[in-house]
Parts: sequence; C-alpha cells; structure tokens
Amino acid sequence: IFLSLQQDVIAGFLYAILILVVFHPVVDLIDNFNLTYKYAPLIIIRTAFEMTAVEKIEEQLASLRIAKRSTLSEEPAYLLDIDVSKPAQSESSRYVAVSCSNKSIRVYNRETLNFLREYSSRPGILNGVRFAHACDSIVFSACSDGTVKCWDIRVATQKAVQVFSGYPSNVFISFDINCSDLIICAGTEKVEKDTFLVFWDARGITDCASATKEPLGVYSESHNDDITKICFHPIEPNLVVSGSTDGLVNVFDINKDNEDDALISTCNSDSSVSFIGWSGKDYKQVYCMTHDEGFCWWDIAQLDTEEPITLLHVLDVRDTVCIENDSLHYLVGGLYHEKADKLFLIGGTSTGNIHLISCSTEGLSLLGTLCGGHSATVRSFCWNLTDESLLTGGEDAQLLLWKPRAVERSLAKKASMKIASSVQKRVRVHNSSLKSRKK
Repeated sequence: IFLSLQQDVIAGFLYAILILVVFHPVVDLIDNFNLTYKYAPLIIIRTAFEMTAVEKIEEQLASLRIAKRSTLSEEPAYLLDIDVSKPAQSESSRYVAVSCSNKSIRVYNRETLNFLREYSSRPGILNGVRFAHACDSIVFSACSDGTVKCWDIRVATQKAVQVFSGYPSNVFISFDINCSDLIICAGTEKVEKDTFLVFWDARGITDCASATKEPLGVYSESHNDDITKICFHPIEPNLVVSGSTDGLVNVFDINKDNEDDALISTCNSDSSVSFIGWSGKDYKQVYCMTHDEGFCWWDIAQLDTEEPITLLHVLDVRDTVCIENDSLHYLVGGLYHEKADKLFLIGGTSTGNIHLISCSTEGLSLLGTLCGGHSATVRSFCWNLTDESLLTGGEDAQLLLWKPRAVERSLAKKASMKIASSVQKRVRVHNSSLKSRKK
C-alpha cells in the first residue's frame, strides 16, 4: 500500500510537469483566442504547496507539549506579561522576562527556565515587560510612579540603569519600544479628564548611561479613558497602535508634526480593549481583543479605498468557538505567524487548559487544546517563531515552555498555588458583562 501511494504521488507530479512542458506551447497558441488558462497548472501546484505550509504550521501548534517548567519562587505571583530577548546576531535568545503581580520583573534563562534575577519598583507597580531589539540584556517596564524603567541584566545592581520620567500626574499602565530602539511610548490611566500617550528619545540605552530622561512630547486628544495597550509596528518604526477602555484602537504615524496629522486611523471595538497586535503581509492589519472577550480585525491597507476595513468582528468569542467536552472562558491574546501568513488567537479555561484558535475572515475555529500544564487561568504568553515554541504564564505562578512534540523530563507536578486576592487590584478580571447585557 505504501509503495502504491508513493507511485500515485510521483505520477501526480509527473502529470503536472507533462502539462507544463508538453502542452505549454499549445496553450500559448490557444491564448491568442483570449483564453485565460496559460498558467493554470502552475497556479494549482503553487496553491497546493501554500496550503500544505499552512497545514504544517497548524500541525506544529497542535503538537505543542511541555518541554520545561520553572520552579516556584518563595513568593508566588500571577505572571502577567512575558517577553523573550531578541537573538544577538546568529545566537538564539538567551533570556525570558516576566512581569509579576507582586510588583516585580523576573528574568529566567530561555532554555532551562532557571531563575536568574529579579527587579522591583516598590511602592510603584510595574506594568508590562519588553527587551530592547539591539541588545538582548536590556529590559524595560512601565511603572505606576510615572516612569519607564530600564535594567541591564549584565549589571549586578537591582537599581534601574536608566529612567524615563513622565509628568507629575502620570500613572503608566502600558508601554512599548519601537523596532529601531529609538522611541519609547507609554500610556496613562485617566486622571481627572486627562489621558496621555507619552514619548521619549530612547537612544543610548545600549550604553546604559545612568540618567533620567524627560519626554519628547505627548498625544492627549485621541483617547478619553485609560490607555490599556500600546504596540509599535514590527518593521515600521514610525507606526504605533494604541487601545483604550474607551473602545478605540488608534493607529499613529509619529513622523508627522502634530497629533491630528499623526492619527492615521481610528477603529471602534465597541468595548474596553485588552489586547492589540499587528498581522497580515507587511503587517498592514490590526486586531484587538476586549475585556468582555470580543474580537475585532481590521485591514489598514484599505483606508484609501472604498473597500470595508473590517475583516471580522465577533462580539463574544466564547459563544462562537465550539469546543467539544470543554469551554472557552477568556482570551489571552493573539499571535501572527509570518511563514504561514496566518493569525491565531489564544484563550483558555479557569482550570488552565489553553485553546489555540485559528482566525480567518470567515470566522474562528478551534485548532487544538494544550492540557496538563497550568492549573489556573493563563494570563500571558510569548510566541517564538525561530523554534516554533510557546511560553505561557498563569495564576498558578508557573512559567511553562512548550515545544512541538517535546517530552517533559521532570515528572514532578507543581501544586496549584492560591494567591492572596489583593493582587487582583492590578490584574484584568474576566467577566460576563456582555452576556448579561444580552439577557
């Protein structure tokens, strides 16, 4: 049977080549009569290969298994945000940084998940974590004390090596650094009637000159509530998207002279924004998730055309994705796979199951479920395109590394840790407000 299948596959390829080689001149002659099948066989073959590539990526995601898990620290905490250091030259990334609910940043070895060091900004609360692109030992976090702090993993001190200070009333709850490491942008909570996007010149971070930097300027008119997420474009250093509890997702070109000219697009999610990202070829699409588990997807490339920019709008993903013998309680975020040109969403259950969801303009569908890792809600993740691995962090205080077809060497399972409820002051709370409104 195996030999027969092999023969069928070979015969199929030979037949395709025969069409291209033998009949190509004939098709050229027929083409003079306005027939449009000149390159049809080639197009069919190419499409088949593209479909196979997408299916291969989906298979890899569905085959993810636990490769490593971190040891529990003496002070367990929710793992709220994860970032991986960018590879230096040809090397693989060396570090993982995690933002925790106990107001600290923890750094781990990328391959072993061994704990390396911890940074704290008490009494301020740290929000988000990002590595510099040009130097894999520089890590940032926004702070509720109105600063963005920068640490150097190479330095033994626990003190920030550089501080980017905002204005006196600023409380930063989101931030990002652009792909060229030139600009940092942070978003504030609403104070009275003011909400700001604050910008700094980040040049010099690789030298770690110990100094406090003042802002370059602010955007103050485009949002009217807490700015929950900021995300710079992966390859265009002048483009940034911001999301807010006012429901708006704004795209800016910061090369413009003023805020009005900089605002390229305003998309309305109709709910409080919990996650935003870029997707699509050349990253010309923007997507977001909301605190009531909605999903929106827009094509910014269609702004100057008559085509609608909305690719997909789902009011409540929990009601859309069918999961046999399980359920979807919340969304964590999304990941765009460049090789497959495919957008995936990540959600889960309160018991720690992780659902991988395939996204298309036709709708959402379940790709697979990762079980047996976390024992509580998953709060954060980081996708690594280089080795097709996934890092996840949850309310069980565990950091897990998933790899395709991996086998976990340690048989010891970590018990679920019950964290004091006080940490929920700074943690997103999933609710069913939309379902209540529907009723």
